[in-house]
Amino acid sequence: MKNTNFIKGNTGDWEIVIGLEVHAQVTSKSKLFSGASTVFGNEPNTNVAFVDAGMPGMLPVINEMAIEQAVRTGLAIGAKINLKSVFDRKNYFYPDLPQGYQISQFLDPIVGKGEILLDMPGGEVKKVNVTRIHLEQDAGKSLHEYNPKYSYIDLNRAGVTLMEIVSEPEMSSADEAAAYIKKLRAILRYIGACDGDMEKGNLRCDANVSVRKPGDKLGTRCEIKNVNSVRFLHKAIEFEAMRQVEILESGGKIDQETRLFDSSKGETRTMRSKEDAMDYRYFPDPDLLPLELTQQFVDDIRKTLPELPDQKKSRYMETFGLSAYDAGVIVAEQEYADYYEALIGEPPLQGEKFPLIDPKLAANWMTGELFGRLNKLGVNIDQSPVRADAFRWLLTLIENKTISGNIAKDVLDKMIETGKSAKDIVEQEGLQQVTDTGAIEKVIAEVIAANPDKVAEYRSGKDKLFGFFVGQVIKASGGKANPATVNELLKKMLA
Repeated sequence: MKNTNFIKGNTGDWEIVIGLEVHAQVTSKSKLFSGASTVFGNEPNTNVAFVDAGMPGMLPVINEMAIEQAVRTGLAIGAKINLKSVFDRKNYFYPDLPQGYQISQFLDPIVGKGEILLDMPGGEVKKVNVTRIHLEQDAGKSLHEYNPKYSYIDLNRAGVTLMEIVSEPEMSSADEAAAYIKKLRAILRYIGACDGDMEKGNLRCDANVSVRKPGDKLGTRCEIKNVNSVRFLHKAIEFEAMRQVEILESGGKIDQETRLFDSSKGETRTMRSKEDAMDYRYFPDPDLLPLELTQQFVDDIRKTLPELPDQKKSRYMETFGLSAYDAGVIVAEQEYADYYEALIGEPPLQGEKFPLIDPKLAANWMTGELFGRLNKLGVNIDQSPVRADAFRWLLTLIENKTISGNIAKDVLDKMIETGKSAKDIVEQEGLQQVTDTGAIEKVIAEVIAANPDKVAEYRSGKDKLFGFFVGQVIKASGGKANPATVNELLKKMLA
């Protein structure tokens, strides 16, 4: 796909080149090489086994669940699963790395090349290749807020299993990078390999950003470390790309370095000069044999994969006739898709049977009206005060023309506010649509009598005034007049 995402500089267009390294904490009750708990929020240094603390003589024992989750992730992105992989020691010193090295994978990762499809605005799809997925231990955490003179160390995260998912440098805008993270996060959550909670640090991203003139060779990259939200990632990439363009256009050069994003200032700043991989002195961990998997092990995991976002999106478009945009919005989160499928199913309330809800109507009301209200409340779909079966009753009342769309919006507000059912609200407040032609004709006659000048203009050829009359009739009826009936009767009476 041809790149049309350019930065406008003083010397013309510049192209951004982005590669992402995503660290996803594997969903598992214990750590990669110990039985210590991975529960978030426990007291500092309570989720620590001897091996996590780097005690002498302690040997790592691999967690099979971590292996399964890595394989499951690889299969979900169509990647090659390497039946033989090796754990290496990555040597560097850091206060919260008690062993003095990190057990990771380098030359022989557990997962090879795969791909992720990005859903871009306008229905466009872009493929981004994934280079590899490897497993490694997380480090602990240094805490600096408790004392101005000392740093405190919490080793609860030390040894927790991370998957590092490395993309090719194939993204060319902050929008594409954001779409990549959203899609990857959705896949991980669908398969249960990572909960994707960026606020807790369970999904973190390092962004490698460089700029070049279109068609030139790759520029020098800078790595933005540990970005923990999609919004911050977007801002960090845009700032960093423009920073590099300004340096190059002023005659300077880009130094390869690691940078941090300051969210309060909206800018990146230097963390350290970038080291090459050789500085880590990788070598196979002598305490761990090469990891060998059977094809049967991989095939058994493949059978457990659920319907993935791309598959679900295609099914919604083909089976339900949804647009690429609506289908993409609904499958973006597993909870959205679950709610939607419950919404268009058979109503279980009170044993009554209604026709199935029109899938397009359900999608429009869910992504538009319901999502808008949930956003204002600041709650997720699984915390919605209106359950899918209750929402289905509301849509049924629209479909069978008991209430109009405008009345339904007010009913939805009252459902959220009171917890009452749509049927009860409509019946108690007398909101049913008026379909009695005699009653509607009476309202139309009153509107015509009140607007003789507009009637004359309409009859002289100003057809656009018809909408004015429809609106006045609907308003005069308190929103209860059936719009189709109003249109039909108005045409006759105005003629």
